[in-house]
Amino acid sequence: MAGTDWIPGIRAAATYRPAWLPKDVIAGIVLTTLLVPQGMAYAELAGLPAITGLYTSILCLVAYAIFGPSRVLVLGPDSSLGPMIAAVILPLVVSGGDPAKAVALASVLALMVGVMMTAAALFKLGFVADLLSRPTQLGYVNGLALTILVGQLPKLFGFSVDADGLLGEAAGFVAGVAAGDTVPAAFAVGTSGLLVILVLQRWLPKIPGILIAVVGAILAVSFLGLTGRGVDVVGALPQGFPPFTIPVISWSDLGLLAAGALGITLVSVTDTISTASAFAERTGQEVRGNQEMAGIGAANLAAGFFQGFPVSTSGSRTAVAVQSGAKSQLTGLVGAAAITLMLVLAPGLLKNLPQPVLAAVVIAASLSLADLAGMRRLWRQRRVEFLLAVAAFLGVALLGVLPGIAVAVALSVLNVFRRVWWPYRAVLGRAEGVDGYHDLRSYPEAEQIPGLVLFRFDAPLVFANARTFREEIRHLSHAEPPPKWIVIAAEPITDVDTTAADMLEDLDEELDEKGITLVFAEMKDPVREKIDRYKLTRSIDPAHFYPTVEDAVAAYRISAV
Repeated sequence: MAGTDWIPGIRAAATYRPAWLPKDVIAGIVLTTLLVPQGMAYAELAGLPAITGLYTSILCLVAYAIFGPSRVLVLGPDSSLGPMIAAVILPLVVSGGDPAKAVALASVLALMVGVMMTAAALFKLGFVADLLSRPTQLGYVNGLALTILVGQLPKLFGFSVDADGLLGEAAGFVAGVAAGDTVPAAFAVGTSGLLVILVLQRWLPKIPGILIAVVGAILAVSFLGLTGRGVDVVGALPQGFPPFTIPVISWSDLGLLAAGALGITLVSVTDTISTASAFAERTGQEVRGNQEMAGIGAANLAAGFFQGFPVSTSGSRTAVAVQSGAKSQLTGLVGAAAITLMLVLAPGLLKNLPQPVLAAVVIAASLSLADLAGMRRLWRQRRVEFLLAVAAFLGVALLGVLPGIAVAVALSVLNVFRRVWWPYRAVLGRAEGVDGYHDLRSYPEAEQIPGLVLFRFDAPLVFANARTFREEIRHLSHAEPPPKWIVIAAEPITDVDTTAADMLEDLDEELDEKGITLVFAEMKDPVREKIDRYKLTRSIDPAHFYPTVEDAVAAYRISAV
C-alpha cells in the first residue's frame, strides 16, 4: 500500500487548490468559536479539567488532518463519549482525588482506543460497526441523552450532587432543589445561556448561538460580579501548548480501562462510519471505512500523549464547518492553531466563563443527540424493533453507560439470531393471473396441487433453526390426507451447516418411512456443493434436486399419473 494511502494528508497537500484557502481560513475561525466552549464543556462532562478539552481538540485535529481520509470531517471531544469516559475513570479516582490521576487515566484510555482503532484498520474490521443495529443505537443514544441531561441539571442550578446513575442523580437533583440548594444567579445565567443556544439553533442556525451565550455570560460575570453571588467560573487556564506526556497509571487499572476502551471504540467506529457516509454524499467522496478508523486511531494516539482523552467525529461541528465553506482539513488546522494561540497569548480570556453555561452547552448537545422522532417512526413501522430500542434505552438509563453498550450490542446480536431462529416460512400456491408460486398468506385463493406441498424457508439452514425447519416439515407431513411430495423452494436458503445436514438426512429417512418424498428446487450451486460434500446424496436421491419449482411440479405431475 502506498504511503499516500495510509497518510492521506500528503495527497491532500499535493492537490490543494489555492482558491480554497480563504474559505478554509474563515471556516476554521468560525469552527473555533464552537470548538473552545464545547471542548471545555465535554471535558468536564468526562470528569476532567476543562483545559484538557482544548488540548484534546488541538492534537486530534492535527492528527486527523494528516491521517484522516475525509476532507471535511471534524474531530474532537464528543458528548456521547463524555459519560463513557467518566464511567471508566471516575471509579478509579477516589472521591476528591488528584485531578492529575484522572487526566493520566483518560490519556491511557485514549491511547488504548487509538491502538484498537489502528488495529481494526490494519485488519479491516470496519464491519464491527454493524454490531449496533439502528434500533438499538437509537435507544442507546436516547438513553445517553437523558443521562447527560439529568447529570448536568444540578450544575445548571448552581449546586452539585454526589450520586451515581441516572436514578440516583435525578433523586439527588430533586432533593437539592427541594432543599433550596439552587443558586439564583447561577440558575439565571445558565438558563439564559441555554435559552439563547436553543432559540438561535432553532430559528437562526447561521448565528453562532454557543458563542453568543458564552460571550454574554462572560460579560455578565465580569460586569455584574456574579462570582460574589455564588456563580462558579472556569478560572484562568494554564498558559502554553500542551506538553508531551507519557501517562503513568497502576497496572490494576488496566482491566477496567481496556473494557471501557472497547466500548468507546465500538461507539466511535459506528458514529464515524455513519457521519462519514452522510457527508461523503454531499462532497462527492467515497467512504473509506478502514482509513477512517486509522485516522480516528491516530487522533486518539496524539491526544493520549498530550494530556487528552478519547475523541470521535462530530456531526454538528462538521456541519458547521461545511456550512461555513470548508473545503479541506486545513479548516481543522486553522482551528487547532487558533486554540493554541489563545492558550499561548490569552489564557485568561475565558477565566470568567460560568460553569452553568458550560452545563447549558452540554444540555443543548444532549437535546440534539436525542431522536424521539426516530422512536416514533419505529413504533409505526415495526413494533419489535421499537421494543429493542426501548430495551437499549432502559439498559443505559438503569444500568449505566458502559453496561448499556453491552446491552445494546447483545440486543443487536440477539435480534439477528432471532431472525435466524424463527425465519419467515410460507406454503406456496399458484395464483390466478400471477406468474410463479406465491405465499398463501398473500394469495389465500392460490391453487394447491393435491398431494404436493410447496414450502419456502427464508433463511440459511443452520444449527439455530434446524429444529424449527424439521418441526415445520413434520407438521406439513401430518396433514390429512398426507402429501406425497414436499418440495422445498430452496432459493432463500443460502447455507446448510453440518448440524442442518444431519437433520436433513434423518428427516428424509423419517419421511420415506411414511411414503413422503422430500424434494429440493432452486437450490443455489454453492449450497448444492455443500450437500454433495456432506454426502447427503447417498440418502437423498440426487434426482430429487430440481433447477426450478416449475420443474419439480412437472416431475410430480408425471409421477402422480
